[in-house]
Amino acid sequence: MHDLAVEQIGDGGEPLHGLQLWVALPMKDEEIAPAFAHTATADIPELRENGMTLRVVAGALHCLRSPVVTAWDTVFAEVRLKAGSTFPLDTAYEERAVYVLAGEIAIGGDKHGPERLLVLKPGDRVAIKAASDAHFVVVGGAAMDGPRHIWWNFVSSRKERIEAAKADWKAGRFDIVPGDTTEFIPLPEN
Repeated sequence: MHDLAVEQIGDGGEPLHGLQLWVALPMKDEEIAPAFAHTATADIPELRENGMTLRVVAGALHCLRSPVVTAWDTVFAEVRLKAGSTFPLDTAYEERAVYVLAGEIAIGGDKHGPERLLVLKPGDRVAIKAASDAHFVVVGGAAMDGPRHIWWNFVSSRKERIEAAKADWKAGRFDIVPGDTTEFIPLPEN
């Protein structure tokens, strides 16, 4: 799941992007205690070469490994390509997708513009070419170990667990995030 907010800032230039990604936990870890870990921007590995800037936020790609800890094989990378540059994407991850934030890319001769999510076939080697200066993310990883259900901010492999979370939210049984001063958000009606 992702949330995307785009806003134009200042004169010209690329809009400001906000991309929120959620990664399901393996079933065996669904009931672990909540946790938060901060990784400084300076610790995110970056590679600049041949008209490409690659930042690996989670997982590993093109010999870069992020320090972000994940519960299973995951990749989240930000890529910027100058027009005419190519980004080869190997088959290291079973599931892979590309989300185009800005510009235009071509895969196999087909062009794709902003706000497009391209789900890639497992096992296919892909060359992503920038038809114009482009900005996109690569996401993916291991296939989930079963189906997940989602309702609002709740995700589980069990529907009854989501119903229990709804009841807990309504009753105020969720801990408040330390330092958060925002008002309580009521459970949506639908």
